[in-house]
Amino acid sequence: MISGCVLRLRAARRLPVALLLCGVLGIAATPAETRDSGPRDSGLSRPQAYARAAALGALGRELFFDPSLSASGQMACATCHDPQHAFGPPNGLAVQFGGKDMRQAGMRAVPSLKYLQVVPQFTEHYFDSDEEGDSSIDNGPTGGLTWDGRVDRRRDQARVPLLAPFEMANATPADVVASVRKAGYADALRALYGETIFADSDKAFAAVVEALEVYQQDDRAFYPYTSKYDAYLAGRATLAPQEARGLALFEDPAKGNCANCHRSRRGKDGTPPQFTDYGLIALGVPRNPAIPANAAPDFLDLGACGPLRHDLADHSEYCGLFRTPTLRNTALRHTFFHNGLAHSLREAIAFYVERDSDPGKWYPRGADGSVRKFDDLPRQYQANINTEPPFGGRAGDPPVLTPAEIDDIAAFLTTLTDGYVPPSR
Repeated sequence: MISGCVLRLRAARRLPVALLLCGVLGIAATPAETRDSGPRDSGLSRPQAYARAAALGALGRELFFDPSLSASGQMACATCHDPQHAFGPPNGLAVQFGGKDMRQAGMRAVPSLKYLQVVPQFTEHYFDSDEEGDSSIDNGPTGGLTWDGRVDRRRDQARVPLLAPFEMANATPADVVASVRKAGYADALRALYGETIFADSDKAFAAVVEALEVYQQDDRAFYPYTSKYDAYLAGRATLAPQEARGLALFEDPAKGNCANCHRSRRGKDGTPPQFTDYGLIALGVPRNPAIPANAAPDFLDLGACGPLRHDLADHSEYCGLFRTPTLRNTALRHTFFHNGLAHSLREAIAFYVERDSDPGKWYPRGADGSVRKFDDLPRQYQANINTEPPFGGRAGDPPVLTPAEIDDIAAFLTTLTDGYVPPSR
C-alpha cells in the first residue's frame, strides 16, 4: 500500500535562466526535460543561443494558438489550455470535447500547464526529502507531466493532444507537419531548422513539438510567481485575516493538512513553493457520471496503472493513483480532481473533510440503501486510498473542519492566483 504524501517533498524547485536555452544548446534545464530525441543545434555563442531560443518560443506560441493543427480545424492547444485560466480549461465541463467532429469526449479533466517547469521525471521510488532531511525514505511514485505521470518532457506531452483521437485527432505526425507546411509560420521553421526540414516528416514533427516545449518555458507566461502569496512571502503584502486563518488551517497537520502534499513553504535555498510534492496519490474520488466513458460499467480510469498508461498495468498497488497538481491559480479553475467532479474550491475542500465522516453525501447508494463508497475504484485496489487527515474517521464523526474553516482555506487559495498588484502606498 502506498501511504500517500507522508514526508514527501520534491526539491526540484530551482528556476534557472538556462530554461531559455533548453532545445538550443542541449542543456538539461529541468528535471523533467533532460532526455532528448529531437533536433539540436551546437556551436552557438550564448547570444546566438538566446536569439534562437526566442525565435523557437515565438514559433511555439504560433503553434500553440493555431486551430489548423487539428483534424477538425477548430481545436488549438489553447482551446483547452486557455491563458486566461492559467492555461487550463475555460469552462466547467468535466472533460473537454475534440476529435475530427469535435464531439469526442476526453477521459480526464484538463490540467493547467503552468508551474510544470520543475516537475521531476517519473520514478516509482522517490528518495528526496529536502525539508525532513532524510533521503532514505521511499516516497513512492512521483513525477511526470500528466495525471498518470507517463510523460516526462514537454515535447512528449505536446505529442499527446496532437495525436489523441478525442483531442486534435491527427492520424499521424505527418498530418501535423502537412498543416504546419501550409501555415504562415512555415518559413520560421525553415529558418530555424533548414530549408529541407519538411522533407522528413519525423524531423519536422520533432521540430514542431520542440518549439511548443520552448514556448512553455517562457517564465512570464508559465511560471511568473506574481500571486499575492508570493508578495506576502517577499514581505510586500499582508494577508487578510480570513486568508491568514486559511493559511494556518492549510498547514495544520491536525486540521486541513493540505501542505502535506501541497507544499506551501519556501525551499531551504529560498526558492518559491510549488504547492505540490509531485507525488501520485489515490483519493477515492466518486465516479463522475458527467464523463461519457463512465456510462460503460466496465470502464475504469485507474490512473497510473491504466488505461492511458500501460507500463505499470501489473502494479496493483498503483491503481487509483493520480499526480498531485499544483494549487497555484486553482481559483481560476471551474473543475477539480482528475475527473472534474467538483466545481468550486469550497466543494473540493469539503470532499476531503466529508469523504469519511459523511460518505452518503458524496457516493451513491446501492439497491439495499447502503452507501457505495469508493464507487470508482474496485475493492481490490481500495487499500491504496489515502487516509491521512483530513481524511479518516468513521461515518457520523464530526468533520475536522467547520464550514467557516472551509471558507477560510478557500479564501487563502485565492491568494495563489497570479497577477496580484500590491496596493499603492
